[in-house]
Amino acid sequence: MIRDMLPVDETDWRALWDGYNNFYDACVAPKVTSRTWQRILDPASPLMGRLALFGDTPVGFSLCVLHEGTWVDTPLCYFEDLFVDPSCRGLGIGRQLIRDLVDLGQAQGWSGLYWHTRESNPARHLYDEFVKADDFVRYRMKLSRD
Repeated sequence: MIRDMLPVDETDWRALWDGYNNFYDACVAPKVTSRTWQRILDPASPLMGRLALFGDTPVGFSLCVLHEGTWVDTPLCYFEDLFVDPSCRGLGIGRQLIRDLVDLGQAQGWSGLYWHTRESNPARHLYDEFVKADDFVRYRMKLSRD
């Protein structure tokens, strides 16, 4: 089952979030993690979180940002984060999380869904089932003093 995240999911989400950040060798400041959780729960925030359950146990999540675009007249969805607990990989949970977003987007009239990942990410075979990677190159410039 996949559903919106609820306040009672915080501990489970944080454990999955830690796993996700470990996968990417990332260190997200605790205050940023707390703020992310607050935004996930805030209905006025463009950040959306979905939780995958295996039985009653949270085993994965997707995080997305809905935003306006200059080439479309309906919202775009940036699929920022996807994670499935390593002990549950191969069960189709990642596929279901992506399918969930596709279905939500079609139902809500989004103009598109997009994401990026590392070239070496083993999940690319799954992503390629939905759409092939395009030829765009990403540039990143940090602007904060952190």
